[in-house]
Amino acid sequence: MTAKELLSNEIIPARTSDKGEDILSVMHLFHVRHIPIVNNLELLGLLSESDIVTHDPSEPVGSYSLSLFRPYCFENEHVFDIMGQLSRFDLTLIPVIDISHKYLGVITMEALIHYFADSFAFSENGSVLTIESNEMNYSMSEICRTVESEGVSILSTFINKVPDSTRVQITVKTNATDNFRIKQNLERFGYDVLVTVGQDEYADSLKERFDSLMAYLNV
Repeated sequence: MTAKELLSNEIIPARTSDKGEDILSVMHLFHVRHIPIVNNLELLGLLSESDIVTHDPSEPVGSYSLSLFRPYCFENEHVFDIMGQLSRFDLTLIPVIDISHKYLGVITMEALIHYFADSFAFSENGSVLTIESNEMNYSMSEICRTVESEGVSILSTFINKVPDSTRVQITVKTNATDNFRIKQNLERFGYDVLVTVGQDEYADSLKERFDSLMAYLNV
């Protein structure tokens, strides 16, 4: 999935002649804290909510003393890279441009979250294991073989580094209702299985977290 498949033109970009208070109204309407400023399809930068409230909202934003932050992604960039930028810069949306640097639209954090929720088996029935291992020693193929040897299918996997260490955590979503035998087999290969969450627990936990995140984004 690339940026052009997720971009939206629903949020109209701001112009330098727009008043801060009008832009704030658009931000609140779409539950975002950022708006791109565009002039004749040229992306000038990204205006944040704090940029406006620290100036006079009744004045045009072009009169503000700003050093505009200018993050963007190209239309052919992968969603993984886009999510990385949103996280790194704490953005609620990111502008999308074409190869000629013309503004095309935006991708919101909410749209990305819905995409990941729909695409990576979060809504599928199943259970979850969290495995920890030394970064240099784990084998994803070995983990997959161990899981699948129990007649279980892997629906998705995620890997993240443990901060300030040489260890990684591998999260595996399977279609199993019980991971007990899988856990035993993985531990036999020297993996530390930190968490196993059954189907009902996983579904309840996921729904609760997803609802909380949507409620936060809609504040």
